[in-house]
Amino acid sequence: MYIVSVCGMGFGTSLMLLMDIQSIAKDFGYEVDGEATDLGSAKGKKCDFMVASSEIAAELSDQDVPIISINNLLDKEELKQKVLPLIESIAKEESK
Repeated sequence: MYIVSVCGMGFGTSLMLLMDIQSIAKDFGYEVDGEATDLGSAKGKKCDFMVASSEIAAELSDQDVPIISINNLLDKEELKQKVLPLIESIAKEESK
């Protein structure tokens, strides 16, 4: 599975998000590939879903993939609650 994490500049918050998501996925036995990018570069990227802060996520609403909006980027529990069900769903579809 491939995800795109998005922030304003493409290397701070988005990289932290990607690493946290990969860690959560690994803890539950999933492998997640992806990239951290800025808002302008994210649009049109081919991926399974995108993750961003609530402010950035609003700018991605026109994308053809699920957008996960994170309110508190430091809250790993919020991140887990929002991304894990989608990771599990995608993994289940990929295994069919």
